[in-house]
Amino acid sequence: MHGLMQDRPLIISSLIEHAARFHPRTEIVSRLPEGGTHRTDWAGVRRTACQVANALGALGVKPTERVATLAWNGWRHLAMYFGVSGTGAVLHTVNPRLFPEQIAYIVNHAEDQVLFFDTTFAPLVEKLAPQLRTVKTYVCMSSREHMPSIDVPDLHCWDELVATQSEDYDWPEFDERSASSLCYTSGTTGNPKGVLYSHRSTMLHTLMELAPDTFGVSSRETVMLIVPMFHANGWGTPYAAAMVGAKLVFPGPHLDGKSVYELMRDEKVTFSQGVPTVWMMLFQHLDANPQLDARALGVKRIGIGGAAVSRGMLERFEKQFGAEVTQGWGMTETSPIGVISKLLPKHDNLPEEELVKVKLKQGRGVWGVDLKIVDDEGNKQPWDGEAFGHLRVRGPWIASGYFRGEGGSPIDEEGYFSTGDVATIDTDGFLQLVDRAKDVIKSGGEWISSIDVENAAASHPAVTEAAVIGIVHPKWQERPLLIVVRRAGAEVSADELRSYLAERLAKWWLPEEVVFVDSLPHTATGKLLKTKLREQYKGYVAAKAE
Repeated sequence: MHGLMQDRPLIISSLIEHAARFHPRTEIVSRLPEGGTHRTDWAGVRRTACQVANALGALGVKPTERVATLAWNGWRHLAMYFGVSGTGAVLHTVNPRLFPEQIAYIVNHAEDQVLFFDTTFAPLVEKLAPQLRTVKTYVCMSSREHMPSIDVPDLHCWDELVATQSEDYDWPEFDERSASSLCYTSGTTGNPKGVLYSHRSTMLHTLMELAPDTFGVSSRETVMLIVPMFHANGWGTPYAAAMVGAKLVFPGPHLDGKSVYELMRDEKVTFSQGVPTVWMMLFQHLDANPQLDARALGVKRIGIGGAAVSRGMLERFEKQFGAEVTQGWGMTETSPIGVISKLLPKHDNLPEEELVKVKLKQGRGVWGVDLKIVDDEGNKQPWDGEAFGHLRVRGPWIASGYFRGEGGSPIDEEGYFSTGDVATIDTDGFLQLVDRAKDVIKSGGEWISSIDVENAAASHPAVTEAAVIGIVHPKWQERPLLIVVRRAGAEVSADELRSYLAERLAKWWLPEEVVFVDSLPHTATGKLLKTKLREQYKGYVAAKAE
């Protein structure tokens, strides 16, 4: 017997209709690639999304066909989120930080029909156009005065193609399981793989993003989205903001510390999301300008993902900004929410040192995401906070496979997705990453977490960033090599750093040697590029045999 409830499809167009109807005057603020600041509101975004939908119809784009973007965070990109998916077509947000050959690969793999791009990427688009076999039309997201002079076929100006379309559009209804958007992984090993989200998965993910025990976004919030909209749909925040009518602030390409600080200040941002590398640039700006008062910004909460949060970063936001840090773990394949770090009532009276340990864990599972950890043979490991295991997840917004079946099935016999991470889970359900399976250091038959060593090193006041990789050892098979970027103007020696770590790590976890560098390589999503470090230090043998 079925319940007597209306059966309305969970589709993305309902979000922009809701935002425009119930929060029409709430602002959307964008710093533009071509300079200046643009202001609109949710009613304006809805009008533009309808114009996008009509423009796609004029170009002959059909449902299920892919439409690509090479764009920063901004109001036009936001309208694309709703205007493309709302027609039944699939929005493919391309990461411009990938290597050009990777971008060409994924655009061809996706068989994109139209490519929308910001002026910043005009030279890249011109270079790639001869290689893009399926793209028929190119649209520069700018006014006529900022149109680049490039040689690409069927090039249109946004203001002449999109802004001249009707602002009326009747969103079609279709199966909520239909594909809505496509994101590709970073491709650190092999070609990037496509993760194909559905309207249903996106809507369920959006509902969970609003929960107080996740990011708790509400209509009272002013959200500055620093996470790129080409990273797992901007962590789903554009959809969440529409669902509750929150004010959105977009930095565009202006991600340096000064620009971020000033935009936070001017727009009275209360909540911002970004990866650690962006926050490090903000800290550097504050260090260079000690007269600035970070607490005066009024930022209440900071969301951090993409890499583990160090104790130094956590405490700086808490003490210098007076802000709560919400970190989480996820990946493109999890839409991306997997776990979110929110304290339980039992933690209210914990001593500070114990509380910090809890805060530095990646977080607890949220409704909709099941977790398990297994050993190399697939046997489930206990949730005791000690046992390591390969992390696997399942749920309604977790990928069941990759676009066009690339890479084979990532699903085990119980329907869990293999994440490639190694983790522990404690008795309260808090997950702590030990490492990527390919990054864990195996020393004398035991595992050493490079993440834990990196976090301990990064907590030293003279350290800006740290990376740990395994190097060959004549006795123990592998030992950790610590690679460090010093803070500007600070000094610390290898022996001093090892002594500092000796108070925070097990003796056998201490790095065999320490190397100081000017900078560390990162992936297109801001994570440490350990494949490059392993290649760079290949053949580096630990000198000590004890």
